[in-house]
Amino acid sequence: MKFRPQKPSRNQWQRRLPRVNIKIRDGRFQIMGMNTWYSYWREPYHLLLTLPWSGFLLLIAVTYLASNGIFALAYLAGGDCVENARPGSFLDMFFFSVQTLASIGYGAMYPKTTYCNLVVTIEAMASPVAIAVMTGLAFARFSRPTARVMFSRVAIITPHEGMPTLIFRTANQRGNQILEAQMQVYLIRDEVTAEEQFIRKIYDLQLIRNHSPSFTLSWLGMHVIDESSPLYGISAESLIETNTTITVLLTGIDETIAQSVHARYDYTGREILWNYRFVDVIYRTAEGHRYIDYNFFHDVSPLD
Repeated sequence: MKFRPQKPSRNQWQRRLPRVNIKIRDGRFQIMGMNTWYSYWREPYHLLLTLPWSGFLLLIAVTYLASNGIFALAYLAGGDCVENARPGSFLDMFFFSVQTLASIGYGAMYPKTTYCNLVVTIEAMASPVAIAVMTGLAFARFSRPTARVMFSRVAIITPHEGMPTLIFRTANQRGNQILEAQMQVYLIRDEVTAEEQFIRKIYDLQLIRNHSPSFTLSWLGMHVIDESSPLYGISAESLIETNTTITVLLTGIDETIAQSVHARYDYTGREILWNYRFVDVIYRTAEGHRYIDYNFFHDVSPLD
């Protein structure tokens, strides 16, 4: 007897989540619309945090003008309710609303009827709420911690201490320190189970050093490919055939703002090079001082 899934009821269809589209590009899985500001249209708070600054400022300006326009129409509906305002003048009512919303204080124009005072009361109550919301959103956008961490464009598999080793490198692009930096690396690939079920399986890759008390300049991520490694016995072709992805997560505490920051990077099978070495970026001057030249950060050279 074959199992047949029960057809969802109408209410279940209404509660069903929207479809998520995934595509594979050069071995990299991409979720369509992920991390784009317009994908948060159902979540206004996240939308306002991810909206580009130009769009955010434009939205504030449009909202400000529209709200004052609505209150101007409300004042017009009350007839001659504002002293020294031209009867039927939308501009006078608009600028009267601007003075009320911003709590500037009235000059020549002021309310003279009960209806106008009621509208002024409503606008005066809405004003601090609107200002608090806009200020809070602007502060939240400014205060979001970010990490300027650079990852090498490719990873390499090369002998190290007599063992094949997966190596990539990272660099802190800011002139400060990331304290208690932690690095986790995961191998994600397509597999078929013994029951012939397709799954996307995740493995942990152990690094020679996954913790740094102070991440200041550069950091080599190194995973030894021994018999216990999920990469043991693989080839460049199998990495591509199984849509293998190496995901690197780096977290730490930004010394300047004392907040947690994180960075992520993915390497596909096509971005993992075999029998190459990274070009040195650390040099020594004639006086014995050392410096780093990031112009060669992504460069590799074949082994002799």
